[in-house]
Amino acid sequence: MRIKLFVLSCLAVCLSLASRANTDPGHGEESAKKSDLAGGVYHSESKKPLGSVVVTAFSGNKKEKVVLTDNNGNFSFNELKPGTYKFVFEKDGFRKVTRERTINRIDEGLQVNVHLEEHSSFDFMPGPSHFFDFED
Repeated sequence: MRIKLFVLSCLAVCLSLASRANTDPGHGEESAKKSDLAGGVYHSESKKPLGSVVVTAFSGNKKEKVVLTDNNGNFSFNELKPGTYKFVFEKDGFRKVTRERTINRIDEGLQVNVHLEEHSSFDFMPGPSHFFDFED
């Protein structure tokens, strides 16, 4: 008998919480806000997430927002106005990556996943013309 009473009281509490979440302001779908753009940044070879990647959103030539990826490589931008954005992903020791996306509606969520490739300090190999003067 006590078990039935306990189960019924738990059920009543759960139902009241669920109904309150759907009607109270600040709860439920009305307040659930999607990110305008979200995604992850990963190492191109190991496929492991990269933390502390600087992600910058540009609208035209104007810097709109800057965020850092978390330890799981995740990032998100909220409250971006509709328009075309250039997203630049930068981390020391890696090549810079740029992606362009268009946000058409405020309630539209976009997903962008990026793989960064490591670079070494010897990426640029000078050719023979750098060492010799071919002019007479």
